[in-house]
Amino acid sequence: MKDSRDSIDFGSMDIPKLFRKLLIPTVMGMVFSAAFVITDGIFVGRGIGSDALAAVNITAPLFLISTGVGLMFGVGASVVASIHLSQGKAKAARINVTQAVVVSSLLLAAYSFFITWYALGVARLLGSSERLLPLAVEYMHWFAPFLPFSALLSSGMFFIRLDGSPNYAMLCNAIPAVINIVLDYVFIFVFGWGMTGAALATSLGYIVGAAMILVYLSDRRRAVRFCRVKLSRKSMRLTLRNVGYMCRLGLSTFLCEGAIATMMFAGNYVFIRHLGEDGVAAFSIACYFFPIIFMVYNAIGQSAQPILSYNFGAGNGVRVRRTFRLALMTAVVLGLAFFGMTALFSHQVVAMFIDSAYPAYDIAVRGLPLFASGFVFFAVNIVAISYFQSVERARPAMLVTVLRGFVFMVACFFGLPLLLGVEGIWLAVPLTEVLTFGVVMAIYGCGRHLALAR
Repeated sequence: MKDSRDSIDFGSMDIPKLFRKLLIPTVMGMVFSAAFVITDGIFVGRGIGSDALAAVNITAPLFLISTGVGLMFGVGASVVASIHLSQGKAKAARINVTQAVVVSSLLLAAYSFFITWYALGVARLLGSSERLLPLAVEYMHWFAPFLPFSALLSSGMFFIRLDGSPNYAMLCNAIPAVINIVLDYVFIFVFGWGMTGAALATSLGYIVGAAMILVYLSDRRRAVRFCRVKLSRKSMRLTLRNVGYMCRLGLSTFLCEGAIATMMFAGNYVFIRHLGEDGVAAFSIACYFFPIIFMVYNAIGQSAQPILSYNFGAGNGVRVRRTFRLALMTAVVLGLAFFGMTALFSHQVVAMFIDSAYPAYDIAVRGLPLFASGFVFFAVNIVAISYFQSVERARPAMLVTVLRGFVFMVACFFGLPLLLGVEGIWLAVPLTEVLTFGVVMAIYGCGRHLALAR
């Protein structure tokens, strides 16, 4: 069998070439994920009905938590493993990866069992009405038990990219997405299985993706792979210590998932009080659009992460700075491009989701360019958080994430409308990103000043 590593040397390869080899397949993988989210919504809405779509949205926070846990362990373990690899400690890197997969899988198995066993109560806790309750519970029963597989898929791609196989990591995203789309059509439109079919199609896609991760990491020819972990008392203490450190490094990534949920909750609350259901419908288009943009920016950060971590561990500050500057430049260019496209083609973007006859259409067309005005700052902030994580600066990463995703977000959503009316609601997220950008610049400037002082 041909080795699927892509001839990547994090320590010596030309930075732009190395970044491109990681970025292109990572972005493509994210695009497949975005297509999966949108297509899944279309099949559920058109094949089962609007109540089904609402029921799936009710359960969405459960998926965000699961994905957040996977990303947290993926980021934390890959940063630590990158540094070990740069220092020639391959066995330590393998132990970290194994610990991350085992512990996160056990945590999420317990989480999935709880959700499945108490599905009725969890659905009510998430805000389900009695009308939506049967649909939400049916979906959870066929989706929640398989959440550990979705988390393994999220974390495993970090380890595969670290091993130098970004194209295989892309396939781990693409193949589950295609499987889900095909099975969604078959289960919903051909077999008529309703919510059970929708949940099962998604779950089977994640199982295949997770199996691809397990096959790769079980191959003894890989530099980054599973290894046997001792079960002595001393080893368990070391495992707890390592897992705690990984979680501290990756916690800001977990909170990024929570930040998206906070944006949706706060935005819905404010929009419905100013513009009613039409305002919420218009805002939902931005909420569909926003994760796609986030995935692309996240791909930039994930592509830079192994290069940053490896060279940080090797003490090569020049390559760390060059990689960070390249990632920032890429983020700014894409941010400007996304803003330009959204401002010029807002009519076309909105028309993808709703007909122009709906009042929400005009609200969204006017609001989307305002909403998109923060895309450049958003791009820089996401890359900065990834940079802080990659060089083991967990506290700045945490501070930026909490301020951006919770403190600034809530304050702007509730404060700006008092000053600017409806336009203030649309500008709440951009102002959040601008304020966060100011904090990032202050932290980065302070860090450089201290480094020069030494």
